[in-house]
Amino acid sequence: MTGALAPTKPLTALDRCDRCGAQAYIRATLPVGAELLFCAHHGRRHVAALRDQGAEIQDESARLSETPSTALADER
Repeated sequence: MTGALAPTKPLTALDRCDRCGAQAYIRATLPVGAELLFCAHHGRRHVAALRDQGAEIQDESARLSETPSTALADER
């Protein structure tokens, strides 16, 4: 074991929040290897406690504020 973290795969629309079922934007990988998925709302609520317990956090919630540029280009 090298200690290097395995690359994480991007979250997709198929990944759902374990708390409410909404689209997941945050993945918490626990030290034992289990994963928890959260929507942005529940992720903000729980991420600090999970990080304190040693979880690795993958946060893609910034995607919520991205503007799709291809939609405008396709209309021209």
